[in-house]
Amino acid sequence: MAGAATWTTVSYGQKPSMPVIGYLCPESPELFASRLEAFRQGLEEAGFVAGRNVAIDFQWANGQYSRLPALAAELVARNVDLIVAPGGAPVALAAKATGTTKTIVFEMGGDPVQLRVVDSLSRPGGNITGVSSLSVDVSPKRLELMRDLLPTATRLAVVANPTSPTAPSQLQKLQAAAEALRVQLQIYSASKEDEFESMFAAVARDGAKDGPSGVVFTSDPYFAFRSVRLAALAMKYQLPAITQTRDFPVAGGLMSYGGDFMQSHRRAGIYAGRILSGEKPSDLPVQLVTKVELVVNLKAAKLLGHPFSAAVIAGADEVIE
Repeated sequence: MAGAATWTTVSYGQKPSMPVIGYLCPESPELFASRLEAFRQGLEEAGFVAGRNVAIDFQWANGQYSRLPALAAELVARNVDLIVAPGGAPVALAAKATGTTKTIVFEMGGDPVQLRVVDSLSRPGGNITGVSSLSVDVSPKRLELMRDLLPTATRLAVVANPTSPTAPSQLQKLQAAAEALRVQLQIYSASKEDEFESMFAAVARDGAKDGPSGVVFTSDPYFAFRSVRLAALAMKYQLPAITQTRDFPVAGGLMSYGGDFMQSHRRAGIYAGRILSGEKPSDLPVQLVTKVELVVNLKAAKLLGHPFSAAVIAGADEVIE
């Protein structure tokens, strides 16, 4: 639970003497530690320190996203001053669905207008605003990077989470990109951790039959927070793979391309502090984190027998030796 011990949680035996942020988290304290630290930094930049002048009421879904609506309702019932909904569209949608009049600050990788979280980016309307990165929008670029790595491949594997609200639009964009790249896509589904190994085994089996394939993961928070497991399986089955988050190559996977989650969580913390200071969410436009980062792992590339080109290495934001 690195980083979580410094946070102040709320006891409801007595009325808190400071404002309370209800933090609706799709994962566990361990998996969310780096994101929490970034949120804390933003909150402090806005003048609020947990335990000193603000309290945090955490609700952890521990990867069981079906629990999010009930956890969101629990925060509303506790009458928190503000709800923070980080970690993807399912969290924001669960918070919004409660119908609360309290302010909601979201953090996600998808388009909040397309997902009907807000009316518009410049004028979000009502009681909700937040931060969005470009992780969902750049899924086709991940396909392009994999195609560059495997120029002779005629087929690439795409893994999507069928329970994700952004999966259909991502798959549509990926199909269009595949046509432009003249490569066929084979779609695989996974929405639970115990489905990961059978999915990798199926990709490897199909690759042995139809020719080698790389694996492109759609942007999805469930995948992002299981990077260690995905990296281990990709190497076990000797499959080049790319995901949205740097956690994947850091864990030994091949490469990642996606939005800067540290910036998006930090900015969510700043917005939370500004709202606690009296600003209205309707006056705060949805922020877009436009920085996108490419991280490559040279050791993984060597083990897989697919070295990166000099151009890819030169263009990477981080190269892991």
